[in-house]
Amino acid sequence: MRQRKLALRTEFWPLAQPFTISRGTKTEAEVLVVEVSENGHTGRGECVPYAHYGETMKNVREEVASRKQVVEDGMERDALLYVSSPGAGRNALDAALWDLEAKLRGSPVWDLAEVPEPKPTLTAQTISIGDVDRMGQSALDLGLAPLIKVKLNAYDVVTRMTAVRLAQPKSRLIADANEAWDMDLLLEVAPALADLGVEMIEQPLPAGEDKALAGYESPVLLCADESCHILDDLEAMAGTYGMINIKLDKTGGLTEALNLARAAKANGIKIMVGCMVATSLAMAPAMMLASFAEFVDLDGPLLLKDDREDGLIFERGYVHPPKSSLWG
Repeated sequence: MRQRKLALRTEFWPLAQPFTISRGTKTEAEVLVVEVSENGHTGRGECVPYAHYGETMKNVREEVASRKQVVEDGMERDALLYVSSPGAGRNALDAALWDLEAKLRGSPVWDLAEVPEPKPTLTAQTISIGDVDRMGQSALDLGLAPLIKVKLNAYDVVTRMTAVRLAQPKSRLIADANEAWDMDLLLEVAPALADLGVEMIEQPLPAGEDKALAGYESPVLLCADESCHILDDLEAMAGTYGMINIKLDKTGGLTEALNLARAAKANGIKIMVGCMVATSLAMAPAMMLASFAEFVDLDGPLLLKDDREDGLIFERGYVHPPKSSLWG
């Protein structure tokens, strides 16, 4: 008879320095860790409840705890899509079930998911919002960073990006507005950002205002983040965004993320794989999506003061696949 146990705990991981985006500043990552144990093996998953999506640690913990009985009774991973809503809690539980299945079968997750074996992958390294001089210095501090993601709000957009470009003349650049712009500002700054070599602008407009982009021929590729969470959101991206940012805490796990990635590719929409600020345990499942992506942004652990034991290896702008001792 199958004997499963579900456990969960909250953890706090201090950041190396304050991290600022258009919506505010954080100094630590508060994560929920879910463990599912069976026959001497334990699968783990991690998520970050996100207040912008109405999530708190309390309601996410309660959601996961409400699935305790059905999980311990042997519910399979695919059934999560039908009994649990997309979001952080489902992501952590989904990741734990993938990890457990891999351990029980003795096969890596990439094989179970029918995706190519992950390889060292170029990842963006993120600069948070600050004054112009500080952002230029932050870019310098990254050293020879092949790909830099720059967080922006609605102020000094071109000046800040220019400072980063002067500091890193050879780096590839992407920009993330986190919904802070309106259409007038996008029209104003996009040509200048194109001239600076910015390759992509992430979520310039607030989610729900995407129709304003219809018919706009942007000189820089536009990527939806807050506007696209799950497969059902994909149809609305047509004619507005050329790329979507897939984050497991939005899709509610790797299972739905794979459905979304395959559908996006089939519809000619490019893919970015992103993350919240969290440990390597949260990044590891997202590495299974790297083969779909034009951009990978999984530098969350680099923003922490310390990462987990057996965390992902980051070197020269590349992130390496997870060890089985971490996940998968």
